[in-house]
Amino acid sequence: MKKQITRLILILLITALAIWVDVSDIVRIANPLNGQVIFERNVKTVLGLDLRGGLQVILSAVLDEGQTVTAEQMEVARSIIENRTNALGASENLVQVAGETRIVGEFPGLTEEDAQSILDIIQQTGLLEFVEMGNNPLPEGTRIETYTGDTPPEGVENAYHTIMTGAELKSVGVSSHPMTGKPVITFTLTDEGTKIFGDYTTTHVNQYLAIALDKTIISAPRIGSAITSGNGMIEGEFTVESANALAIQLRYGSLPIPLEVVDSRYIGPTLGEDSLQKSIIAGVIGMIIVVLFMAIYYRLPGIVADISILVYAALAFAIFKYFHFTLTLPGIAGFLLSTGSALDANILIFERIKEELRGGLTLSNALEKGWQRAWSSIRDSNIATIITSLILFWFGSSFGATIVKGFSLTLFLGVAISLFTALFVSRTLLTLAIDWFKPTNLARWFGI
Repeated sequence: MKKQITRLILILLITALAIWVDVSDIVRIANPLNGQVIFERNVKTVLGLDLRGGLQVILSAVLDEGQTVTAEQMEVARSIIENRTNALGASENLVQVAGETRIVGEFPGLTEEDAQSILDIIQQTGLLEFVEMGNNPLPEGTRIETYTGDTPPEGVENAYHTIMTGAELKSVGVSSHPMTGKPVITFTLTDEGTKIFGDYTTTHVNQYLAIALDKTIISAPRIGSAITSGNGMIEGEFTVESANALAIQLRYGSLPIPLEVVDSRYIGPTLGEDSLQKSIIAGVIGMIIVVLFMAIYYRLPGIVADISILVYAALAFAIFKYFHFTLTLPGIAGFLLSTGSALDANILIFERIKEELRGGLTLSNALEKGWQRAWSSIRDSNIATIITSLILFWFGSSFGATIVKGFSLTLFLGVAISLFTALFVSRTLLTLAIDWFKPTNLARWFGI
């Protein structure tokens, strides 16, 4: 009994922590003596596109016959797309490589007009230009008209002259300034770029040369001295992160491979909110039906199972919130399915206990034999479900099927938690209940 009491205390502590996370948006622990925050974490529920609205798009590399794409090219394309969409003001966007040739982008909370802007920009191959600014540089983010050659095109006012394009960059990197130690961007030019850049910087010292991507200025450094060696350095108020980001844009101002949209879906915020409300209602109704069935059919063990299922729900939701797992409609389906797995384990155990009681064993012996003989069936069925969820997760990751990933992840976590609640929580609570109530009318308490 001392061991069971210890387990009960542990169950109560874990459940209390789970409920704390479930009902909070921020978990904060402070020193009671001075009020200083010791630990703080944002645990706000992260809703998927189908529950809050937004855009999901799947891009695929357009390759000629026999052409291949490297993992580095895909990662660079992902980074450029992420930077472009961030510049449009898309928040909490997620852009990730899926498989060898696909990129999946998720942009929650967009209007339909914003979604179209995202679709328009992510497929642009991009053009990097070094543009003459003279003594009056324009601020970052300014869109400009540019021209190459000796004369601007007819009918275009305020066109800026492009000295050279990103095609003349051989390599770009980030290093530390030899004097100040601050992050700087270093670059090396091709032979043709060396001549163009050398001639221009020799005659334009102390003037500004803007760097533009897709006709938008991303930097406008001043020419400190003539650069004739083909190696240059861009100084500025850079952090390591901003220097790396600009270096990527300079190195790969245009997408390394063309991309096409193979699938896109837009869900309005009203539809997302309606889906969330209906999901909550369906979940509550389903839980009430399950609780009533278990209590009526299995009596005392059923009531214990109901408590165990509520602990399971609190734990699962707390884990989703704490680790910022995105909750989607398929994820909710996986969660509800894993709830069924948790009930299956309890039902197998309770039926085994009833069989042992009918065979004439005492209540304590029937309880022990029931757990032991049900374990092999519980183990095998749950291992099969876990293997299936892992296969589905791999499939979703490889082919960009985020719906499948969400379903498989919640199914896997749900099964793992259900094993804990069925084998640890239910067993502990039922053992204590039998010891405290000492039921003698087995037909009444166990439905025999």
